Amino acid sequence: MTRYDTIGRTYTLTRRPDPRIAAQIAAALGNATRVVNVGGGTGSYEPDDRFVVAAEVSLTMLRQRSEGAAPAVQSRAEALPFRDGAFDAALATLTLHHWGHLERGLSEMQRVARAQVIFFFEPTLSRDFWLFAEYFPEIAALESERAAPGLDRLAATLAVHHVEPVAVPADCRDGFAACYWNRPEAYLDPVVQAGISSFAQLEPEVRRAGTERLRRDLASGAWDERHGELRDLTEIDICYRLLVAGHLS
Repeated sequence: MTRYDTIGRTYTLTRRPDPRIAAQIAAALGNATRVVNVGGGTGSYEPDDRFVVAAEVSLTMLRQRSEGAAPAVQSRAEALPFRDGAFDAALATLTLHHWGHLERGLSEMQRVARAQVIFFFEPTLSRDFWLFAEYFPEIAALESERAAPGLDRLAATLAVHHVEPVAVPADCRDGFAACYWNRPEAYLDPVVQAGISSFAQLEPEVRRAGTERLRRDLASGAWDERHGELRDLTEIDICYRLLVAGHLS
């Protein structure tokens, strides 16, 4: 059983592609007409205007793919069942920190596609986010978070062409970890927490304690005293990045 077979059972309740982030990913894919989505999960951010195949190891996630989603195969990123050069681009979105062997998975992306497009977060920046720094510092010790690669590690394997920030809108539709950066009340919702892998991996008591600290600070106004200016912003650059490597033409 994989990690997401346990923590991904309610994934689609809160995890939906945000159209602005989807447009940025689609632009990064350029003229690629054949795309493999590695660690494709339920199908978020798969473009619908080109040929796409997903590779996903978790049956729980595969079973949540919509009827109209791209075809998918059960496969680990480290052993993709495709011939060399079968695709124009290999896509990976918010998945690298869950792979068993990062460099092997990246090499597989290079083997099956001439370009690689990766939506990831910079771990050194994400640790400064108020949610983790003030309420759930235990997240940094999770295996998946310790395994999260930054740009330096990705560039050691990939031929990086460019990296661009992915701004998170104030009304972001996707429920990833920092999605609710200016809507802190959302983090009190157990359904929202279940859709964020780092929350889902915390011990129940740790999760309850952090949630109660946040609840008290929201009720007292302490959170707004420290971070209330965030409520007036329309978007923010927290820690998310989009990397393009290899060759798209």
